Amino acid sequence: MIKKVAFSALILVVILIVFSVSRSNAQNPLKVGDKIPSFQLKDQTGSDFNIDQYIGNTAMVIYFYPKDDTPGCTKEACSFRDSYEVFTDKNIKVIGISSDDVESHKNFAAKYNLPFTLLADTESEVRGLFGVKANAFGLIPGRVTYVVDKKGEIIFMYDSQLKAAKHIEESIKAIDAAING
Repeated sequence: MIKKVAFSALILVVILIVFSVSRSNAQNPLKVGDKIPSFQLKDQTGSDFNIDQYIGNTAMVIYFYPKDDTPGCTKEACSFRDSYEVFTDKNIKVIGISSDDVESHKNFAAKYNLPFTLLADTESEVRGLFGVKANAFGLIPGRVTYVVDKKGEIIFMYDSQLKAAKHIEESIKAIDAAING
């Protein structure tokens, strides 16, 4: 009897994993050389943010993260905050995106004095457009950072769920290489 229950539980877990992976709205991940898609979301102030207003005017670092005010995401956001001048001195806009709502982003930005834009992708539509896949059997949204040139083309991508602060370090290296390259 115990073996039947354990086998049934295993089958249920496999079905749930397959279902969660198949339900993912993520397309093929964008890669270096791809142009970022057009999108509009609300920022932490509730204002409309249209990415098309920035393409052609400024380079960007766009980072997707799982959730406001969690240990890894807080570490990542605070690392971007602490290096913010490195980006702004090079005329690079920093944008964080998660599925949290405007109110959560507003509180997160205020709590940690985050000077950059946080976008509310509550339906994970933009995450899907970029092809940022969930990790850990589809349970945790992926953590991916893109460095985008003025033309809207991805010049660097870093994907690591566990090395949150390294996203900033690797982005700065990629920007310096592009500037000095």
